[in-house]
Amino acid sequence: MADSDPDRVLVPTLGRPREDEALAYALETFPDADITLLAVVTPLDAPLSEGGILERSEERTDQARASATELLESVADSTATSRVRIETIEGRPGTVVPKYASEEGFDHVVMYGSEMGSTGFLRRFLGRGIAATVVERTAKPVTVLD
Repeated sequence: MADSDPDRVLVPTLGRPREDEALAYALETFPDADITLLAVVTPLDAPLSEGGILERSEERTDQARASATELLESVADSTATSRVRIETIEGRPGTVVPKYASEEGFDHVVMYGSEMGSTGFLRRFLGRGIAATVVERTAKPVTVLD
């Protein structure tokens, strides 16, 4: 592994489409790194919640972990899954991802961020994108796939 290659890579998942691409990218690009798939459970009062009836926190955490496990199984073979661990955390992604990355000593963050290219009405309506906030608040390199 080259000196610049990370030893520990964080891949946050918010349960959005195409996040499998971020995990696949991390596995392929950093073949010697330990990878953590961080399932972020957004608080009920956060604007990211998608309507409908939202379950209690522990049910939502279990669902996030199950979703992350399915994502991992859809992307990686058994040899690759041995270097990926799944963790869950509750909070606003733009806050908890950079904090977790820093406190746990990750060298690199890889995430899918379709909102990075949002413009016009959509960007004004949604506000800052999560990926842009993570990039701004994370001291280590962040790769954002779109």
